[in-house]
Amino acid sequence: MVSEFVRCTTLSKSLLNIFFSPRRVRTPEGTREQIKSHTHFHQNNTTNHTELELQIQRRTNHERTTTITPCSIRFSFPTPTRSRIKLSYGTAGFRADASILQSTVFRIGILAALRSLKTGGAVIGLMITASHNKVSDNGVKVADPAGEMLTQDWEPFADSVANAPDPESLIQLIADFAKKEDIPLNGSKGATVLLGRDTRPSGESLVEAAKQGICSVIGAVGIDIGVVTTPQLHWIVRARNKDSKPSASELDYFDQVSTSFRCLIDLIPNKSQHGIGKLIVDCANGVGGEKLQVLKQKLNWSDVEIRNSGEQGVLNEQVGADYVQKDKVAPQGFGPPDVGVRCASLDGDADRLVYFTIIPNGNNRINLVDGDKILSLFALFIKDQLSILTDYTNEYQPRVGVVQTAYANGASTKYLNQLGLHVIFTPTGVKYLHEKAHEFDIGIYFEANGHGTILFSNRFLRWLEDKKSTEKSLEKQNAAMRLWAVSKLINQAVGDALSGLLLVEAILQHMGWSVEKWNELYHDLPSRQLKVKVADRTAVVTTNAETIVEKPPGIQEAITALTVKYPQGRCFVRPSGTEDVVRVYAEARTQEAADELATSVAKLVDQFLGFHVGM
Repeated sequence: MVSEFVRCTTLSKSLLNIFFSPRRVRTPEGTREQIKSHTHFHQNNTTNHTELELQIQRRTNHERTTTITPCSIRFSFPTPTRSRIKLSYGTAGFRADASILQSTVFRIGILAALRSLKTGGAVIGLMITASHNKVSDNGVKVADPAGEMLTQDWEPFADSVANAPDPESLIQLIADFAKKEDIPLNGSKGATVLLGRDTRPSGESLVEAAKQGICSVIGAVGIDIGVVTTPQLHWIVRARNKDSKPSASELDYFDQVSTSFRCLIDLIPNKSQHGIGKLIVDCANGVGGEKLQVLKQKLNWSDVEIRNSGEQGVLNEQVGADYVQKDKVAPQGFGPPDVGVRCASLDGDADRLVYFTIIPNGNNRINLVDGDKILSLFALFIKDQLSILTDYTNEYQPRVGVVQTAYANGASTKYLNQLGLHVIFTPTGVKYLHEKAHEFDIGIYFEANGHGTILFSNRFLRWLEDKKSTEKSLEKQNAAMRLWAVSKLINQAVGDALSGLLLVEAILQHMGWSVEKWNELYHDLPSRQLKVKVADRTAVVTTNAETIVEKPPGIQEAITALTVKYPQGRCFVRPSGTEDVVRVYAEARTQEAADELATSVAKLVDQFLGFHVGM
């Protein structure tokens, strides 16, 4: 392995001063005294073994201080070889095998510090996780001041930072960007980045890499909040900025969600008649297990059993929401004794949630209650409370919107329309759903994979606060209080499996419903997904939330001609965001028809663009 060594004489002194001044890193464990430490960045065989030489000094304020020595700096960066992976920042941030991510995480630490400076010193979040990926993977993503995902405007910069081929290019790139964005780099402004990680073994070393990146920017401080779920990090960032709680912590998260859940339970009419039995939760052997255990204790929740909490099994290996939703089988640790019991599954970082029941004598097959059904349950409950609260006079009428992608089952869309709700579609990706949901007083979105949330406008919350205190009708007061509790329970920063689970449980208890009754709100249309390998996925250009193909000419007309042959047929194609394939989705009245339609359209795409059809 070859190391690339860059001496300070090869770089501008001013740029070195900008990026490599002594900075502070706060850690939860307090002071550690080390005379000298070498942090090694290991990459795979196609990348460089590199090193940052550090001095760790002790400060009287019990904060660890990292001094990066500019006279002998070794950067971590991807080696520009033919086999090098090109990283792309998307909804999930950067994800890859953990062994090659030290460089990327260090650089995104710098980006997070710059983002804090750009936003006037607002708290920014940096999460180390790969969500539902296998345990050997990891990733990094950034949370903006409102707790939401990194603004899309900065994604190209993130890509450039991660893929810069050498230290000189990286420094020049950052300097140019800072100048263009008018970001102060002279230490006149402070910057704060909260760092969290899930339970992956690689997480701790990647957090250290992120700290060094953050603290190489003058005025930036990295605060390590330890092992948390991804939604908890987003919630804490939001609370520290938007909710004016500068010291908000994980404890505040637990207090708020448990208090609001109790409020919803206390407002259930005829509570004694609404017991809904035992709940078993598969926690994907991830961080959700230990966090759900905290909630179980705070709520004295005896009816919940926690499985796959990480004490024995492997993270995301035949467990978790992604596995359950895609394979439609029960996770490891579940079997015939659980038939008839309400079950739920979280993913590895607890931002996705699905429910299921095990089919009797079904070889561990399940009846899945996916994100579309969760969305429908939330929408129905909110609509019911609003119908109590509003009298459809000339007073303010809250605008409720439901946001889906083209992958939402057509039966769910039909059901939501029948409720009288406004349904709108966006391209695939949580960032598009979240952005569109902001356009409503109450915006509800979920993907079928179980990721979603509810957003409430400030105007609506002010109106609700007034209703709580001025309504003379007890029924209307209770409806207002329920909606207020929902706004506090749900994580408005990002999809959150824990708060979503509590809201589902509260609504089921309110309605006195079993999971089977919930699942009968509508019956999913059979569907099939295929993918077609193509020479160039960018040749496919779509419009109308990815449901219509604009280019190449003629293909949409051919897809439409095939689709109309099948009762309740619907089909669309879209280019993958990560690989040279075109994805095909088809649904119809029967599974046989859906399979036939998907295969026919896949062959059509192959004729226009591809090499062969594959599953």
